[in-house]
Amino acid sequence: MSISIPKRLCVCPCRSQVQCLTTIWRFSRTPRLVEFFQGTLAHITDSEIDTVRIFDTTLRDGEQSPRTSFSYDEKRDIAATLDEMGTHVIEAGFPVNSDAEFESVSDIASATETTICGLARVVDTDVEAALDSGVGLVHVFVSTSDVQLADSMHASQEEAVDRAVSAVERVKDAGVEVMFSPMDATRTDGEFLSEILEAVDDAGVDWVNIPDTCGVGTPTRFAGLIRKVRAHTDAQIDVHAHDDFGLATANALAGFEAGAAQAQVSVNGIGERAGNAAFEEVVMAAESLYDVDTGIDTTRITEVSRLIENASNIPVPGNKPVVGQNAFSHESGIHAAGVIENTDTFEPGVMTPEMVGAKREFVLGKHTGTHSVRKRLEESGFAPTDEEVRTVTRQIKDYGAEKERVTIDVLTRFARENGVDRKKAARSDDDDDGHDDTRPDNSNSTDSDPDHGEVRI
Repeated sequence: MSISIPKRLCVCPCRSQVQCLTTIWRFSRTPRLVEFFQGTLAHITDSEIDTVRIFDTTLRDGEQSPRTSFSYDEKRDIAATLDEMGTHVIEAGFPVNSDAEFESVSDIASATETTICGLARVVDTDVEAALDSGVGLVHVFVSTSDVQLADSMHASQEEAVDRAVSAVERVKDAGVEVMFSPMDATRTDGEFLSEILEAVDDAGVDWVNIPDTCGVGTPTRFAGLIRKVRAHTDAQIDVHAHDDFGLATANALAGFEAGAAQAQVSVNGIGERAGNAAFEEVVMAAESLYDVDTGIDTTRITEVSRLIENASNIPVPGNKPVVGQNAFSHESGIHAAGVIENTDTFEPGVMTPEMVGAKREFVLGKHTGTHSVRKRLEESGFAPTDEEVRTVTRQIKDYGAEKERVTIDVLTRFARENGVDRKKAARSDDDDDGHDDTRPDNSNSTDSDPDHGEVRI
């Protein structure tokens, strides 16, 4: 069963908008500048996903990362950035938690354009605090798995249902949208999950969130669960996946394929234990692999990632998808040579660094080939011969093999030691990889560490 989403057209002097169930949709997608080819959507007529809404929980679940705490100003800055990017819902916090948390959630709710959500247990004081904070969506939750009911909530299934219905009815009576989460849904008895979802559906719940609280879901099984949930509610379906086995993003996308309209994510995937489905991964997979317009300004993804990295004090791994330092970096000679000729050779093609506000980098080190070395020498003002390029390349490989960083100063020293002239013209355009260096450069960016760090071009 499904429901239609009421919409209200709005005319704005700066952009066209549509008022949706919980937020303002922004029609701002830049036309795609890349084409789908073999291995993506080349032979698929229709995408498996029609709609992708983003519910960001960085300020709530993300802040629950061990040893992480955002200041008031950091929360405001993060919320403002997510709002400007077009995030559909921002879960700003847990209003009943403290006076400071209540003030933060309230201030964010009054200062942002998008829908702000407040979390609440199915407890009267929690629900009232959320309502008093002025949020546009109250997210109520209760444990539903046997283990959590017995050893965490200390309540029966009947009590859980009664409290859930009461909380949903209170929010609806206040004229505010409500989302309900059966916490630990993936470890909950199927019959009881159906019972509690039908009960809150009868109470008029707007959204049901299906959380994989302990990260035990797998894509196929999670999709199957979402399909079953659809049979027991008329509400819109939202999913919340944890990353204990590295499957959070895959499970979120599986949820969309099964009919969910929205996924809860956090920037850089931060959150309890191993974290949540990552904002940047879900958005870019939807945009680039499923060709779905999320409405998110993806060019600010790297920016918001760095903002969260600094505020959370959780470093982003170099190999982190989309936003890691190595996501668009190349050192291997074969890869670098291919990418310099055509970036689609060793990059996804449907996701470019420009799409996420990043830069492509060619790193010099142990695995470097002559192609990258020639390129960097020429950009540094040298005009090397083929033999000089090969000699400098061997030195760089040896230097990198000792785990030393190849800095601008090191590269310049190697060039001078080998008598590479800054003025004479190169005697040949062919290097030992058999590539012609006269072709146009489409590497899109040239960068180097301003502090004479590792050479990245």
